[in-house]
Amino acid sequence: MASSSSSDKAKILKCSVQRDGFFLDNAFQPAQGSSTTSKPFFLMAGPNVIESEEHVMRMANHIKAITSKLGLQLVFKASFDKANRTSSKSFRGPGLVEGLKILEKVKVAYDIPIVTDVHESIQCVAVGRVADIIQIPAFLCRQTDLLVAAAKTGKIVNIKKGQFCAPSVMANSAEKIRLAGNENVMVCERGTMFGYTVELDCVADDLIVDPRNFEWMREANCPVVVDVTHSLQQPAGKKLLTISGIHTFNELELEGGGVASGGLRELIPCIARTAVAVGVDGIFKEVHDDPLRAPVDGPTQWPLHHLEELLEELRAITGVSKGKQSFKIDLTPFRD
Repeated sequence: MASSSSSDKAKILKCSVQRDGFFLDNAFQPAQGSSTTSKPFFLMAGPNVIESEEHVMRMANHIKAITSKLGLQLVFKASFDKANRTSSKSFRGPGLVEGLKILEKVKVAYDIPIVTDVHESIQCVAVGRVADIIQIPAFLCRQTDLLVAAAKTGKIVNIKKGQFCAPSVMANSAEKIRLAGNENVMVCERGTMFGYTVELDCVADDLIVDPRNFEWMREANCPVVVDVTHSLQQPAGKKLLTISGIHTFNELELEGGGVASGGLRELIPCIARTAVAVGVDGIFKEVHDDPLRAPVDGPTQWPLHHLEELLEELRAITGVSKGKQSFKIDLTPFRD
């Protein structure tokens, strides 16, 4: 567990918002020496799950070097337990105790804030001693007891929008955090279930990203984050293949008999470009040095060797976009 000294060592993030409107200020400033004067998005990035201490430390080292170079605020992400895996045989991670020890080592070694997720109320106190941001999984975004337990730690709470929820639901979830005495809340878009498709006798859920949600979720009156990786998942336990020009879904089998979600990694730049152009406050992106061998969500993790390239482009879009500004529409008749 983190001691007070190690906790103080890490950067403490603060979320602020203009209470007189829906335009957000994520309170993160460019690193010294950055030539860009516009306020950039912050980045929550890292591997999906803690695979080993060595792997997580190595990933944190590389990702921090890239974000520091680009003047982006990094919040390092990794899960200690994937409690909602499709198959009971699938890899879940090292667990709460060992996982938090590893995340604390990352936090102290690289002086970076940490975000990790909780699945049960009983986990929140322990996680709050290490993490700067406690993340609520999408499937649990309406669970009041879990939200209140996370809020009572005093840490920033990032609530992922359920795939089954309208964006308006997030205003209620965010309010639960505030009513528990914590103003530090963020909401995160991660796609919406859109019925299902049937191809070659295979039924598959469909997940889409509606860019209108980036605007509508601002009504929660807090910073808005977009998860550009999980929002591109394909059905759990299946992957998209093309056979004789026809698309179909097959199971993606892993060692040990587990299965994993497929995904559309190639569309990550598309969703990310849209999000930063609209002016979201943060980008959530899972990154891996060898996605094809990742034990969890490999098909939607962004390759580490392409991270700097994509972030440079997103940083440039942020520099010219007016997405955070109000566009006042004049409906008076046009006159010559």
